[in-house]
Amino acid sequence: METVLMSGLAMGALYGAAALAYNVMFSTSRVLSVATGHLFMLSAVAGAFLVNQLNWPAWLAFIGAVLCGIVAGLISEIVAIRRVLSRSTDHLWLLSTLALGTIMQQGVGLWWGTEPKPFPRVFAQGFNTSIWDQKYWLPIVAVVLLAIGLELFYRRTLYGKIFLAVAEDSLAATARAVNTGHVRMLSYGLAGLIGGVMGFAAGQMTFAFFATGLTLTLNGFIAIAVGGLGSNTGALVGGVVLGLLSAFTTYFFGGQYQQTIAVGLLMAFLLIRPEGLFGAKLVRQV
Repeated sequence: METVLMSGLAMGALYGAAALAYNVMFSTSRVLSVATGHLFMLSAVAGAFLVNQLNWPAWLAFIGAVLCGIVAGLISEIVAIRRVLSRSTDHLWLLSTLALGTIMQQGVGLWWGTEPKPFPRVFAQGFNTSIWDQKYWLPIVAVVLLAIGLELFYRRTLYGKIFLAVAEDSLAATARAVNTGHVRMLSYGLAGLIGGVMGFAAGQMTFAFFATGLTLTLNGFIAIAVGGLGSNTGALVGGVVLGLLSAFTTYFFGGQYQQTIAVGLLMAFLLIRPEGLFGAKLVRQV
């Protein structure tokens, strides 16, 4: 039972990180990128490739995987977001990010293969450590550090305050000579950094698998729906709730019910509390 609990917390940390990436990108663009989970997938595959194929040390492979996530985040803004937002206010970004995510997934599948491949051990540790195995505690520690770092960035740095200003009112920020397009691109790079760190940290649990991105995209969105869009605290809480629910569902009923329960949780929150646990209700002025 302890292993199930730790597994749920670790997966919840991964889902919470995907929700954090959603928040970072949405705050500056009002876009929920369908390619969010693919940033994590690219990092995991890059890390496994650098260590297993090129024999890089783990610390250097970590840097390479994070850079891969950042570059992928920047590319997603340039290719799938920028021109769409400049030409239309409709939700065409849904199609453009879906297309980009599909290209990423199929491209990795053709190059890397479609079978899950093992991710290397980051630290020297045996496999009989039960709940203290690094595949459990590493994602949890990583997401906590990311959440703290993100909060410090927003509250203690000039660029972080600019991010908050753009998130609050992009038109007012533009009127004060803030380059909102530049800020938006940086936010996608920041989301890529989150994906890079967590993709590498959780690689031993998810394996280096080309289809992981779609799963994380969906579960990150569910975590956002549970916790509340725009709330980083809600993102973490929503991720943990979903991770624990999925882990115990698999333990008691079998893995075939895991996704059904997750989607059911999404529908319940959309119907009963659409703003999520920590989200603010939107009041429309008439």
